[in-house]
Amino acid sequence: MNMNIKPPTISVIMSVYNSEKTISKSIESIINQTFEDFQFLIMDDASTDSTSEILKQFSNSDKRIRLFKNQKNIGLTKSLNLLIKQVNSNYIARQDADDVSNKNRLSYQYKFLENSNFEGCSTRAIVKNSQRKIPGFSFYLPLKWVIKFKNPVIHGSLMIKKKTLNDLGNYNEKFYYSQDYKLIFDLINNNKNFKILNKVLYELNMEDNISTKYRKEQAYFSKQVKKL
Repeated sequence: MNMNIKPPTISVIMSVYNSEKTISKSIESIINQTFEDFQFLIMDDASTDSTSEILKQFSNSDKRIRLFKNQKNIGLTKSLNLLIKQVNSNYIARQDADDVSNKNRLSYQYKFLENSNFEGCSTRAIVKNSQRKIPGFSFYLPLKWVIKFKNPVIHGSLMIKKKTLNDLGNYNEKFYYSQDYKLIFDLINNNKNFKILNKVLYELNMEDNISTKYRKEQAYFSKQVKKL
């Protein structure tokens, strides 16, 4: 790597598996951000549909996109950790392959973190094809209390300092599901300053996604976090 090249301010990381129906809108919502100084690291977790071809098309048209591919499906947790190892930015932002970010999302979150003592933040979201805003009522309660019962943080809207994530050991690979709950739980219990911003900057797909397909598995791993 040329040491004279300034690293991007933000690295957006996304792992994708068989998301041919949603991946284009998701990627477009990032490459069309008003904040442009970022790299977009995408892991193809051994997709078997046309996801790989779609990713290549975007990569060829935007040099900020860097593609990686797993030879076999290893899941979201390990895929994200592999991407984190490739990050050379001070900030890491998440994006899920079936969700959409508001065009001002990266700019808003970056400015907030740069001008505060917080080490990470997420945003509120609107549920796709509805007017439902989440987190809802739990947003107005102390995060340190809510996290004991559930995770109110929209994982795909996360932005966090790379150093903070590294200090926690990145994602805990024992958690194949609910890795985001474990991460936020660890952040709060290690007294890291984290805030859910009262701004809707994310559209969340809740139809035929990981949470709905693997509800039982999610519930099991979520229960393991609560036991802690």
